[in-house]
Amino acid sequence: MTSTAFPNSLVLMGAGKMGGAMLEGWLHAGLTGAALTVLDPNADEALGAQATRHGFRLNPPLAGIAPPDVLVLGIKPQMLDAAAPALAGLAGPGTLVISILAGKTIANLEARAPGARAFVRAMPNLPASVQRGVTGVAASAAVTQAQRAMTTALLSGIGQVEWVPGEEFIDAVTAVSGSGPAYVFFLVECLTEAGIAAGLPADVAARLARGTIEGAGELLHRSPLDPATLRQNVTSPGGTTAAALDVLMAENGMRPLMRRAVAAARQRAAELSG
Repeated sequence: MTSTAFPNSLVLMGAGKMGGAMLEGWLHAGLTGAALTVLDPNADEALGAQATRHGFRLNPPLAGIAPPDVLVLGIKPQMLDAAAPALAGLAGPGTLVISILAGKTIANLEARAPGARAFVRAMPNLPASVQRGVTGVAASAAVTQAQRAMTTALLSGIGQVEWVPGEEFIDAVTAVSGSGPAYVFFLVECLTEAGIAAGLPADVAARLARGTIEGAGELLHRSPLDPATLRQNVTSPGGTTAAALDVLMAENGMRPLMRRAVAAARQRAAELSG
């Protein structure tokens, strides 16, 4: 990512875990402190030191902040109503509002920032904290190509960016990638428990399971091969892996289970979105 698509002015509201991860990514990628303002009532010493080091403004008076090119909402979803007055004052007609608030629709944002026209709804996931996240993104009709490019540049600071055709796809994004890291972590738990059941000491089983998932993920990241081919490359006919896959790939195995899990997450995301 280059800084060429970065906005001339950006305000970040909320620099918690995900907002802080985005902030780190932007600064690492070349966003200048002069272009950046961070608003966070719970700012700690580390954020203050970061502001001093990089030269961005931290919690200046709202009255002194002009509507920026981009306003990123990194607050908790339940804080949206409390933040609405500040949001309405900061979001001008030329401001792109990017929200990572789970369950808050573009219509929710439009109602609280009536002065703005362009809105993007983004769903990052937890690996964003190590710049290896994946973020699903949907835009309102008023978002321009230049604003899409700025969005991609900013969100690329925390990993991969995937645009979807419309906001109606965000619930499915939430179910697959937003919640997906938890599925992987649970797989490690299950593999550990299976190793213990097979006779391994608990600590050995835990290290083997964790290391296996970490290594397989890195191989998937580096390899040009698709997952099915990688699976087939590990599987010798009639061997141990094939015996295990016969169980996992049975009619009532992992595929239908994962479909049900993702469908349940998607349904819950729709319920939370109202």
